[in-house]
Amino acid sequence: MRLNSDQVQAIKQAAQQVLGDDARVTLFGSRTNDALRGGDIDLMFETPHQLVDRVAAAGQLYVKLIRHLGDRKIDVLLKDAATDEAPVMRVARETGVLL
Repeated sequence: MRLNSDQVQAIKQAAQQVLGDDARVTLFGSRTNDALRGGDIDLMFETPHQLVDRVAAAGQLYVKLIRHLGDRKIDVLLKDAATDEAPVMRVARETGVLL
């Protein structure tokens, strides 16, 4: 996994602040492969709760991530209790690394 411990902590902290203590975060995509270089940071955030405004929550997560990780390409998927699971979410869960 090509994230350092400070980056992992910042990501988990953002998830807890926006989604609550029971939020889960999965890193997926090229950053899970130590043999590769570069690439964006692909993250899937999950909460068992139904969010009032999923778009606003995704925006809050993104802003917190940019503030803590710097201005870089970050892709955010957000699944709450009311979100149907898209194929990309299933792949992220099956191939990703739970942070």
